[in-house]
Amino acid sequence: MKANSSPLRNAIQRGFTLIELMVVLLIIGVLAALIVPNVLDRADDARVTAAKTDVHNLMQALKLYKLDNQRYPTAEQGLPALLTKPTTAPVPPNWKSYLDVLPNDPWGKPYVYLNPGVKGEVDVMSLGADGQAGGEGKNADIGSWQP
Repeated sequence: MKANSSPLRNAIQRGFTLIELMVVLLIIGVLAALIVPNVLDRADDARVTAAKTDVHNLMQALKLYKLDNQRYPTAEQGLPALLTKPTTAPVPPNWKSYLDVLPNDPWGKPYVYLNPGVKGEVDVMSLGADGQAGGEGKNADIGSWQP
């Protein structure tokens, strides 16, 4: 048996050095810095897509409402007219339930309904992540006039 080969010394020699650990942590940090922004952008993209889908579905329900009642709900009646029959004039003569639930936008705010619309006969829109008109990127308005 060698004089310098005690079990404790062998265990110490098999461990990682501080430099090796620092290199591994540096590599993990670089990978995280590259991957995390891409994952966060995907969440924003998913919210924008969900808002576009909701706006499209709300517009389809509004078109059915108009087909049955010869007019869109007034600005005062708003989107809740798709869930419950309005009691304010003009009361729709052939009202049906057009939605099971009135969704909020992916950022938790109600969709905006304009009658008359700015871009069309009526407009439905989400004000984006910031809840303010206008904006760019994830803060941009998402409306029924967009493809």
